[in-house]
Amino acid sequence: MAPKRQNSPSRKASVKGKGKVKKNQPPSPKEKPDHPDDIYPIVLTTATQELFECCIDEDVTDQSPYKLLKKDDIIQDIKTRAAVSDFHPVKQFVLDYPEDEILLVFDVDFTYGQSFYLVLTPEAKARIYNVLQPPQPEIIEVLEDDVSKTPEPKPWISLGSELEVDQESVKETREKLCYKFYLKRRPGLPVCFSDRNSTEAECRSVECPSYQDSRFSIKRMQRDCGMQAVPRLQSSTTQTQRAFQRNIFTQYEPRELSKKEKERILSSENLRKFLNSVTPRVLHALQQTHIMNVFTDDFKALGIGAEASDRLVMVSEGLKLQWTFTDEKRAMGNKISSVSWHPTIHGLIAVAFIKKQEEQLDKSTAYINSPAFIVFYGFPDQSNPRLLLECPDDIFAFEFCPSNPNVIVGGCRNGKVVLWDISFHAPHLQGTQPNSKKGSDSDSDTDTFDFDKKENKTPVMRYCAVSSIESSHKSPVTDVQWLPKTFEVTRTGVPVQNNSNISVQVVTCSPDCTVMFWDLRVPKLQNQFLADRKQDVDQKTMMTPYSIPKTFKHLDRTWKPLFRVSLPKSDTSGEYAPLKFSLEHYTCNSNTGRNTDNENDVAEVLPEYSQLRIPSAKTLRTLDDVNTKFYIGTEEGEIVYTDWKLEEDEFERKFSAKPLLCFRTHAWFVNTMQRSPFFKDILLTTGGWNFAIWKEGVMGGPIFVGPSSEQEYSAACWSLSRPAVFFIGRNDGSIEVWNLLLNTSESTHFHEHIASTRITCIKPCIASSKQHYLAVADNLGMLRVFSVPKTLRSPVKNEDLNMQIFFDREHDRLKDYLEWEEQWAKQRKEAGESKKQVEPDKPVTFQVDSEEADLKEYSDYLKLEESILE
Repeated sequence: MAPKRQNSPSRKASVKGKGKVKKNQPPSPKEKPDHPDDIYPIVLTTATQELFECCIDEDVTDQSPYKLLKKDDIIQDIKTRAAVSDFHPVKQFVLDYPEDEILLVFDVDFTYGQSFYLVLTPEAKARIYNVLQPPQPEIIEVLEDDVSKTPEPKPWISLGSELEVDQESVKETREKLCYKFYLKRRPGLPVCFSDRNSTEAECRSVECPSYQDSRFSIKRMQRDCGMQAVPRLQSSTTQTQRAFQRNIFTQYEPRELSKKEKERILSSENLRKFLNSVTPRVLHALQQTHIMNVFTDDFKALGIGAEASDRLVMVSEGLKLQWTFTDEKRAMGNKISSVSWHPTIHGLIAVAFIKKQEEQLDKSTAYINSPAFIVFYGFPDQSNPRLLLECPDDIFAFEFCPSNPNVIVGGCRNGKVVLWDISFHAPHLQGTQPNSKKGSDSDSDTDTFDFDKKENKTPVMRYCAVSSIESSHKSPVTDVQWLPKTFEVTRTGVPVQNNSNISVQVVTCSPDCTVMFWDLRVPKLQNQFLADRKQDVDQKTMMTPYSIPKTFKHLDRTWKPLFRVSLPKSDTSGEYAPLKFSLEHYTCNSNTGRNTDNENDVAEVLPEYSQLRIPSAKTLRTLDDVNTKFYIGTEEGEIVYTDWKLEEDEFERKFSAKPLLCFRTHAWFVNTMQRSPFFKDILLTTGGWNFAIWKEGVMGGPIFVGPSSEQEYSAACWSLSRPAVFFIGRNDGSIEVWNLLLNTSESTHFHEHIASTRITCIKPCIASSKQHYLAVADNLGMLRVFSVPKTLRSPVKNEDLNMQIFFDREHDRLKDYLEWEEQWAKQRKEAGESKKQVEPDKPVTFQVDSEEADLKEYSDYLKLEESILE
């Protein structure tokens, strides 16, 4: 049964009046629909007609009123537009229709009340479609031979038609008459012209305009028209919309087995069988690896390697991993803050572990003070430390004494400065080396402590002295350096001659905006009889593995700085927060010996620090050739050049001088400041995403600034054998090798992801002429030692001379740039002054007048607001 028409009065409900509903009534005989059951009158909007290509007078006309619609298109339109679709009332009939095409008829005469009606059954479709379909003309088959031949003209055959044409034709039967009419002209008559109104009756004119006669119309039977096919063009635009940037993070959590599953797996028979079968093979493989190194270069062992002839074997250009040191017990949750090679013992390296900042924040509510250590590793044992130095807190920086390698100074997180004396453990660290010192055991007084340690465990050494907490830094000590044994400084920072022949002073810096100078000798105010009173007892006291040397007992918990240098800012109030600093190396002719035997002889007669006293500055000779200026790297990436020598005001009060220069070269923390081992006036700094090279005495800025990197630079160091080479560690665990003689725009070698996390420290070492090592520490507490290839350790011909030329050229370039910049500033200033002279002087408004104007404007605003509210 077809659905009822939309205008039928038999709908289920209709609104009549306000809020009244009319009840359902059966249709009367007069109200029954007058269309058959197999069609449905329907109204199609213009959008629907264009969608289904059934527009009136274009796609459907009275000559061709039918249109076949695809059933799938109608269903898709019902799904897309739902109740808005014009085919929604006949949805069920469309779904039940058996064929693929439904007939739509254009009702020109509105026979069923609408402009279209839809045929709902195939029978009605066949009936209506056959009636409306015009008869097809017969198709006459034409042979190809007939079409291709040109018709030939046939001779004329008369059948009498020419007689009929002759009879119907009009012929003249008489001659034409000729009439001539003319008007006799009378020239010379007067003519009179005048103006008259067109509305007057005498001169009224009648206009006969053309118009369309409504009584008949001419029907056009034929029209000339042309048609041309053109492509359908459509213009469209697109715009890429960038999504709003948001900070997102992802946290990973390891998925672990439960305790029951672990116990079940560990106690299973399959695991026991697997371990029993695998253990012999693993042990066999380890034994083979220990017996023979498969990576050994046989040609090199035979003496025909790269060292013998560069033409025979290709030299490796990359760093080669030799050893990996890690201590699972102490490296867990810690990172390496500082690395230092032992100055005299080959293959001995010390590292300092500190807690990560993230773990400190997590454990801030329940903080457990775990012990901190400086760990000594030695070749080739990669897992067992040689010695542990106990620390009062995490060590951020430490350094061996250049004149006595058994003395170590370090800076703690809590701002204290710590001293160690490892003279007793020197033979143990040297192993079987013949030059091990054994005479230092009886040189120090000790206090014996009862430690419950086994002999086969790693020895632990407690610190000898720590600075006073009141006089220490208020922030972590980020850098520490020894003053050379060639000079010392007084309490005002004046360099004087050092008669002790050993390094006796230390310099430290901290983000608390101070640089402190410390003296290891006994101060003058301390009692002189303290060491003499126990001299006999100290000679009888024997050293034990758990004894604390009394080398610096006179400084323990009472050690105060000799003097401190503050770092005021040059342009504004406040002070700089230093992280790293660099002092210029000073050497004199009397202390430049390079003979190892002489150094050993001097080391045997080194005086004890407890027997030394701080001399009076008046008795020492002032050294005028010592440079008291030094570089400082700050937290904000600034490089500051200042003087540590204190100045006096008019009231003879000591104060720190303003810095000589300050440049914001780096965008982030300055993590490296190292002088070149070949050029004492050349300094390398890294911080943020670039590096810079400075020259001592150049006040215009860095002579060379490297390009910006994709990753942040975290550590750097110069090569000890090549003046043009230096290494830079990055935040992603990669290392860049730069050679300034080959390329200044990018690194010559790039070693990607040497470590899986941030590289915290890089330190080179030369064991022999053919053994150069590079120690790399990362943020996970792992220490890797790489061997440096020949290309990076063997200098080229005249490399130091070429580098000197390079630095001089960069210095000249900087001077030229500064001169041009000064000229440009003068030109801009002159242009501004000339512009002021041309323009009229503007009235000067003082601050008081501007404040009065603001108050008046505000009072007017209040009045306006009150008037609006009223």
